[in-house]
Amino acid sequence: MMSDLHWKTGISRVKPNKIMLRGYPLDKIMGEISFSQAIYLVLKGEMPSPEIGRLVDAIFVSSIDHGAGPPSALAARTVASTGSELNSSLAAGILAVSRYHGGAIEEAMKMFHCINDRMNSGKKDLPEAVRGELEEMRSRKKRASGFGHRVHTQDPRTARLFGLARELNLAGHYVNMALEVEKELEKQTGKALPINVDGAIAALLCGLDIPPEIGNAFFMIARTPGLVAQIHEEKNRMRPMRKIHPEDIEYDGPGERKV
Repeated sequence: MMSDLHWKTGISRVKPNKIMLRGYPLDKIMGEISFSQAIYLVLKGEMPSPEIGRLVDAIFVSSIDHGAGPPSALAARTVASTGSELNSSLAAGILAVSRYHGGAIEEAMKMFHCINDRMNSGKKDLPEAVRGELEEMRSRKKRASGFGHRVHTQDPRTARLFGLARELNLAGHYVNMALEVEKELEKQTGKALPINVDGAIAALLCGLDIPPEIGNAFFMIARTPGLVAQIHEEKNRMRPMRKIHPEDIEYDGPGERKV
């Protein structure tokens, strides 16, 4: 008879001298798969194909850092400036990821799913479903997350992600949907609101059948190394308890390098 405290998990199994991750011996996949493939495995429960692994890797690289000015970097640096430990400073940066910063992936994924539901339930074509969803969102004064950017008029990360997805034969229905949303937004608003990296990631994650409720995790995982770098620089290069200006920042790192 099982105890009332007995419960189950399907993620990992640990026994003396053996660790299983989603059924795979951890020591056997070490050195055989990339970190990005391992993240996909632990989140999705299945080993990705090499093509999916490459795309997921590019998704993580696309959001690793975006300068010292975004809210997460400013929050992490501000807490680091007080003398806090790495974990506290990093937590502050991650806690700054929310609806208007980094949180657009989940919101965009939900919008794409709603458009897809319109297509399936009403037998509408893609442009009609997109138009109907955006009109309803505008009536509720709800913005389309994942479109437009405060810095970029054409987000270079979007072009690269979609180009790679096409190269890997992974640019399907949701990539077409995101492009249609971009066109319809310009019609309805009268201004260009290009797909930003969050919108691009959202479309690709929908195509990979990732649940929207963990979509923002892809931004958090990606941005963590960048935040660690920002924190380390703050602690080792700046004076403590300084006033941190969000825009008066001068870059003095290496110039553009060839890949």
